[in-house]
Amino acid sequence: MSDRFATRVLDLTTGRAETVTDLTRACERFLTEEAAGRDGLLNVFVPHATAGIAVIETGAGSDDDLLEALRALLPADDRWQHRHGSPGHGRDHVLPAFVPPHATLPVVGGRLQLGTWQSVCLVDTNKDNPDRQVRLTFLG
Repeated sequence: MSDRFATRVLDLTTGRAETVTDLTRACERFLTEEAAGRDGLLNVFVPHATAGIAVIETGAGSDDDLLEALRALLPADDRWQHRHGSPGHGRDHVLPAFVPPHATLPVVGGRLQLGTWQSVCLVDTNKDNPDRQVRLTFLG
């Protein structure tokens, strides 16, 4: 089974601001090394209670639009029951209900099958934790 299943952990520093971090190239590098031309699935998972994985367009403003939509939907104010950390941090714990902590994507011939404008992104609104891990797992 080891030749059909591979995992890698990416260590990322997202900083102290809300971010959308494009992981697509890291996913492609991982598949080049581990998929070896095979078909299968890539699972991308962020093991944090305050971040998510999104498949969206980046570079044309959609990443900023996503953050703005999350600010409107989940304001960083004192309405949240979860109150430790910076003001409004409780909303960061609600984020994964809207932007799930995982995505599973098709791989054909060792290549990620994204649409022309799609990117795999880490969405992180938690200003209190700049250090993140993302787990990439190929099953083929």
